[in-house]
Amino acid sequence: MTEKSPHAHEVATALRASIGLLVRRLRQTHTEGDLSLPERSALARLDRGGPATAAELARQEQISPQSMGATLAALQERGLVERRPDPADGRRYVLTVSEAGAKFLHHRRSERTDMLARALSEHFTAEELKVLQQASPLLDRLSEHL
Repeated sequence: MTEKSPHAHEVATALRASIGLLVRRLRQTHTEGDLSLPERSALARLDRGGPATAAELARQEQISPQSMGATLAALQERGLVERRPDPADGRRYVLTVSEAGAKFLHHRRSERTDMLARALSEHFTAEELKVLQQASPLLDRLSEHL
């Protein structure tokens, strides 16, 4: 008897639910001295996207410029971002991730990886780990096509 191939919509539904839950759980992990979700999001966006103005970040995060201003002020106060005059327009300021901000992000990502590794090693068989490892490039490819 041949096994019926899953319909793309069924796979999409299952992946969206599973990946959504995983992402929410990872985002919910807090450590001492952690940032708020908007602060983490803005810092990560600066890290991924490079220098940006507060207005650009507000647009990308889909929040008001005032909210982004408060978020960036908190990050700057903690020394996680640096604010410099825009070389192209002296009236504006460009924000970048500081060395302390880069260290914070690296530490946070390492903690999340360690947490995932613990869960995998404690609750998954060697065969299940192989399946998950084989699925990773497929998930990367799926992300590229969204």
